[in-house]
Amino acid sequence: MPERILAYTDKLSVEPGELVEVKVSSPRAGNYRAALVRVICGDDSPDGPGYKVEPVAGVPVTEHAARKQPIPCGSYVEVDDRNGFALQSFSIRTAIWPTWLDKGSEQCIIGNWDAATKTGYALYLDATGRLALRIGAQAPLVLAHNLVSRHWYMVAVSFDAKSGRAVLASRRRIAYGHSGKRQFAEGKLAPAANANRFLIAAWNNGKDVAAHFNGKIDSPAIYGEALAAEALLAFPGTRDEPPPDRAIADWDFSQGISGDWVIDSSRNRRNGHAVNLPTRGMTGWNWDGSEMNWKRKPEHYGAIHFHDDDLYDCKWKTDFSIRLPKDLKSAIYCIHLQQGDLEEFTPLFVRAPKGKPTSSLAFLVPTASYLAYANHQMDTSWSFDELSSSRFTAINRTDQFLEETYSLGLSTYDLHSDGSGVSQSSRLRPILNMRPKADLWQFNADTHIIDWLAAKGISCDIITDEDLDHEGLDCLKPYRCIVTGTHPEYYSLKMLDAMQDYTDLGGRLMYLGANGFYWRIAWHPSLDGVIEHRRSEDGMRAWMTQPGESYMAFTGEYSGLWQRNGRPPNVLVGTAFSGQGFDVATYYKRLPASRDPRAAFIFEGVTDERIGDFGSIGGGAAGWELDRADASFGTPPHALILATADDFPASYHWVNEELNHTHSAVNGDTCPMIKADMVFFETPQGGGVFSVSSISYAGSLAHNGYNNNVSRITENVVRRFLDPKPL
Repeated sequence: MPERILAYTDKLSVEPGELVEVKVSSPRAGNYRAALVRVICGDDSPDGPGYKVEPVAGVPVTEHAARKQPIPCGSYVEVDDRNGFALQSFSIRTAIWPTWLDKGSEQCIIGNWDAATKTGYALYLDATGRLALRIGAQAPLVLAHNLVSRHWYMVAVSFDAKSGRAVLASRRRIAYGHSGKRQFAEGKLAPAANANRFLIAAWNNGKDVAAHFNGKIDSPAIYGEALAAEALLAFPGTRDEPPPDRAIADWDFSQGISGDWVIDSSRNRRNGHAVNLPTRGMTGWNWDGSEMNWKRKPEHYGAIHFHDDDLYDCKWKTDFSIRLPKDLKSAIYCIHLQQGDLEEFTPLFVRAPKGKPTSSLAFLVPTASYLAYANHQMDTSWSFDELSSSRFTAINRTDQFLEETYSLGLSTYDLHSDGSGVSQSSRLRPILNMRPKADLWQFNADTHIIDWLAAKGISCDIITDEDLDHEGLDCLKPYRCIVTGTHPEYYSLKMLDAMQDYTDLGGRLMYLGANGFYWRIAWHPSLDGVIEHRRSEDGMRAWMTQPGESYMAFTGEYSGLWQRNGRPPNVLVGTAFSGQGFDVATYYKRLPASRDPRAAFIFEGVTDERIGDFGSIGGGAAGWELDRADASFGTPPHALILATADDFPASYHWVNEELNHTHSAVNGDTCPMIKADMVFFETPQGGGVFSVSSISYAGSLAHNGYNNNVSRITENVVRRFLDPKPL
């Protein structure tokens, strides 16, 4: 396994003068060096403009002792009260929907057992996926019958300390054929009352947590007496259910779905909190399809889906802090760590002080999209990656490291270890593909734009998606022109509203990418730096939401495509995602509209008919992912389609949300819908939008020492958009 030094900071977007905490983990002993560098270009590939960073004056290089820090992945619930669960006799009942019965290791459902001290009790699944009860160091009581994956069960245990009688039971909600719905096991055990931490979906291992459960848990309850097993197997709300007033705790996961608190509905109020953001707003044992929105019928969404690879916050200790200079220029920076041949970068996006812009131009860093792709393992985990990209998979050392270190957290393009889709992603962890010297996708591809601006002497401030979601239109107002990254794919409602308001009020927007404004996301209302996205209904997607689970837990909003939410990207930027391919790129051909007097400023000094028949990403300016103008989806009627790229091979595929029925005309050879349209249109109050509709476009800016038609067109637009004269 390759070694890596890993790091992250407590924040991504910062202002000059702020204190930044840096958290580091190294597999080696000794010291490492830390320096703050400004990133101009992170592309170290042989065909790119060159890797360019520069030291920051006034910030000394420092040395620090290396240490290895653990990554506490896996979600669970910790209940604040310990003493209330130090029981002699007890009963437990809960509904479960297990998803990984053949995992080969134990998975705790509920209890206070501690594997380090072998004290306490737990209801759990053993290594073969069978239901089991453990009390203290005694041999467990195990139900002989196997459970069925992805089926709802009511599971229960009743233990009488006086007699030692323990009963373990399960009841599958759906019976098949002649198979019985109820299963029982009985044995003799001795009591072991210990006040360990009480956990749901994991158990204690000293100070650590282990045996994470994979699957849904709904309506867990515990009683301080031995109740009849038949009563415990009654699903909640039925006549035979034990009286609620006898419960020591009776947790209702349908309350507080948007938060991380777990509510005990009994009079004892033994609330808990969810650790590492298990997925909430999930269909429970009683969901019947009568309501798809958990906000309208929360009692049908009383399940939480736990995973052993959930991760919100690594919770590493701070190794050192950096006080940024008060006069630090707004730009993209990295904390650069070096320990022998080990090297790490962790980015900082330094914005201008609020209310004090230093430029009329701002580069909007698509940090929401960075999070969506954070630590993705598509190359190694997608069963259809080679078919989708039309090329053999070739993994690098980062891919290998992520494959062998699953505890670093996943992207929203990945599947959890139990096969369910990942719907949440956080920045409070090392993100290995949000770095210089990484693949030319997202962060590193966006540095092509930063590099070009520097080469042209065009100053810009830096703002981020997180800033935009927090501040809305106020984040954009100080700037005459906003430039996007190459792939601003993920947008919250507040972000999209702010961008639309900005252009409607006379702002100028340069969309220098493609597949933008595509998926609807939500930022957590109270936790820092985490997004949620559910891949509902349609779209070019890595996984599909299950029925009834398309509304996000963070906000209750319907997720999925913005087009399906009535906000197609065409309305904002004139174009929307039309196709993708990842082997070769091509060029644009000028159209008659490029000679319209309204577009004269765009093509000033450009006589070529072909635009961008060169570039470091696929060999052309039009490629990887493409957007198309389409009036039926909201492209403004006065928009000028200046140029188009439509000469794509069969390895490019049409987006499936536009495909009403399967047929063969879906690739670049046969489908006229697969194209990249360069578009310009004016907006109210003298504003304007310029869209290039290609992810590969920025890879052409530096060609021939930045002297080329892609560079010239982009510079023409930037300089005109910065001119206060109305368009």
